[in-house]
Amino acid sequence: MAIVHWPVELQHGQVALRPLRAGDGAEWAAARQRNVSWLRPWDATQPPGADDGARTFRAMARDWNRQARYGRMLPFVITYGGAAGAGARAKWPLVGQLTVSGITYGSARWANLGYWVDEQYAGRGIVPTAVALAADHCWFTLGLHRIEVAIRPENKASLRVVDKLGFRYEGERPRFLHIDGDWRDHRIFALNSEEVGPGLVSRLE
Repeated sequence: MAIVHWPVELQHGQVALRPLRAGDGAEWAAARQRNVSWLRPWDATQPPGADDGARTFRAMARDWNRQARYGRMLPFVITYGGAAGAGARAKWPLVGQLTVSGITYGSARWANLGYWVDEQYAGRGIVPTAVALAADHCWFTLGLHRIEVAIRPENKASLRVVDKLGFRYEGERPRFLHIDGDWRDHRIFALNSEEVGPGLVSRLE
């Protein structure tokens, strides 16, 4: 059985990851509302006939943290200390979200990684740093072997993230995920633990 490390906080420079909390609802909702048009083309949606039931943000956060304690996922928010007046890390604003999902142990030892960032903070190197922090934690602390990222071919910003970090392109999966109201093709990128040397944070440096 895997040793569970949750909750956990990670930081490199002015970028930090911390657990999504039930009390983040107002700040999270405000960020999502500001970025409706920016995020809609990449947002996961429910296919016709799916019924997961409506949940409050608080219920979602509690459920995700419960799953994290069982080692099934890592629901992080991205915070940033480079914002004006950010002050101590506890007051850094929420600027995005990063989720490690589908964590599998046994003979597979792999997981998926997905993320979004507030448009006003895009282009500052925040997402590559957040991805590097989470991936290194998965490899070196959780003992996972493979991290996979699925990206729509049209999402040029996300494609730049995996290119910067050296993720290997493995091919296209047709109609792979339900995004923005339909099944969408995705490109798959991955790295195995033996390919990353001292880690992705080191690559950024």
